[in-house]
Amino acid sequence: MNKKGIMLGVIVVTIIAGMTAFFLSSSSETVNLDMGRTHGTISTAMGSPILGDSSAQITIVEFGDYQCHQCYNWFHNTKPAISSNYIETGKANLVFVDLAFLGNDSPLAAQASYCAEDQEMYWKYHDLLYASQESNIDGGWANSERLKAFAFSLGLNMELFESCLDSEKYSKRVQYNIQQARENGIRGTPGFFIVGPDGQQKVSGAQPFSVFKQILDPMV
Repeated sequence: MNKKGIMLGVIVVTIIAGMTAFFLSSSSETVNLDMGRTHGTISTAMGSPILGDSSAQITIVEFGDYQCHQCYNWFHNTKPAISSNYIETGKANLVFVDLAFLGNDSPLAAQASYCAEDQEMYWKYHDLLYASQESNIDGGWANSERLKAFAFSLGLNMELFESCLDSEKYSKRVQYNIQQARENGIRGTPGFFIVGPDGQQKVSGAQPFSVFKQILDPMV
């Protein structure tokens, strides 16, 4: 019994150590996340907070990069209609999962969004990044200094935000999301899965509202 108890103790300690390493010893990160959250084949546990009614029967999973120009186009040209017709009416919700791969500033921008989430400002920060995107990838608009300036403009606690961003507290969270994109066959941004009661459908690229409507309406 003692031997079994020791072995069990070793296993438990190993699991805890692994979890601690993964989350960078961040209690706030683990407390705020639903570690079992999935939508279809996708683990969205490390993605954004759910936008909309969490009980909606349809979830749109968006894979994106804050420096992606086509993500910018989708955010401005398609997402507003999806929001007004499906998210705000409770028919669907949305989760953003990072595929931060286009430049050196992309992972840092994704990390910054989760630093804002620590202060319950994820979606406002997310929206500000896409509203502020500039044409040149790694042109400086999403470097550390600018990311902190965005946080300041939203009235965030700067001591907490800067500590979070400088420590790269959420680097492993972003890497986890990138891996989810790869495992689900997302090779470019934006990429989507529309997950309904009877399965999921992949959508590639900044498609217009009409494409999403054709998929969403039969699921409602």
